[in-house]
Amino acid sequence: MTEMVYGAVPTRDGEPILPRWWRTVDKWSISFVLILFGIGLLLGLAASPPLAERNGFEPFHYVQRQAFFGIVAMIAMVCTTMMTPQLVRRLGVIGFFVAFIAIGFLPIFGTDFGKGAVRWYSLGFGSFQPSEFLKPGFVIVAAWLLAASQEINGPPGKSYSLALTVVIAGLLALQPDFGQAALITFSWGVMYFIAGAPITVLLVLAGGVVFFGSFAYNNSEHFARRIDGFLSPEVDPTTQLGYATNAIQEGGFFGVGVGEGQVKWSLPDAHTDFIIAVAAEEYGLVLVLIILALFAAITLRSLLRLMKERDPFIRLAGTGLACIFGIQALINTGVAVRLLPAKGMTLPFVSYGGSSIIAGGIAIGMLLAFTRTRPQGEIGDLLVRRGR
Repeated sequence: MTEMVYGAVPTRDGEPILPRWWRTVDKWSISFVLILFGIGLLLGLAASPPLAERNGFEPFHYVQRQAFFGIVAMIAMVCTTMMTPQLVRRLGVIGFFVAFIAIGFLPIFGTDFGKGAVRWYSLGFGSFQPSEFLKPGFVIVAAWLLAASQEINGPPGKSYSLALTVVIAGLLALQPDFGQAALITFSWGVMYFIAGAPITVLLVLAGGVVFFGSFAYNNSEHFARRIDGFLSPEVDPTTQLGYATNAIQEGGFFGVGVGEGQVKWSLPDAHTDFIIAVAAEEYGLVLVLIILALFAAITLRSLLRLMKERDPFIRLAGTGLACIFGIQALINTGVAVRLLPAKGMTLPFVSYGGSSIIAGGIAIGMLLAFTRTRPQGEIGDLLVRRGR
């Protein structure tokens, strides 16, 4: 009866690694990720040639780079899914500290590439955005602290994780990168809620977010400019939001046709932050809904599988990774349709960007490693372990 309820599978002694992995991993989610990557390459074929022409490259320069980054990301994802939760936790902690140090040195060695936010390291042949790799590492560390706080005589992990969240969100806001800071705060809030947070703490946190937002608006020209542009009743047709809004309206239900879209010639970030506008203009609402359905399917399938998990760390870390994946997609599309202020955030596996897609592959690999079907044991075993 326990196996029927919790989805446990019998352990097969001597079973090779690959058959065991294939039998226990969420194959549907892997398929959905591959489809998203394929859609990203398809949209890249439409969106990136104008940028390549302006920069003096071959027409499909960025598509070729995206294909290379994507292959690396898919390999990283598959390799990560084969790891045990314990190994994922160890590597996640190491990756977090490396990314955290890289974030700390951004004001000294980083660059903004003329975009007004110091978020990248220029490597000559490319760039590296440490905040993308910080997100999955942070979720692992925060989940570990929160899970440890539930143990008898455990450390004050909730307080430690809150302090860590405040420090990281502050460092990201200084870049400024308010979008990634919001993602970090959101993921911690979700995990904290799952861990049994008092509602008063969440209300205080919400009040702190409002206070910080007001402070940032009054003291950051970058932040205020984006909020003012979002709240303005009139959309300047020569801005990125204006171009994206017009492209979505022109696309209608079925789009204007493959290669017939015009927004890619006007939007400097058509292949990254506003890739959904290219999809809407050339392929219409149909493709946009397919993309949203794929993100929703991956997120919901992961959450449903995590509901069967008894290990607090796996449940918390998996929930954080699933929610941060889903909310990033929601924010990106929300910005394109002007439901949210501009954030400078990519659409996972669809937008162009080496750091984004490789870090996304690692994050989804961690999530799939946590959601693999595994024996859960008897409920009494868990109570005995906690009573020790």
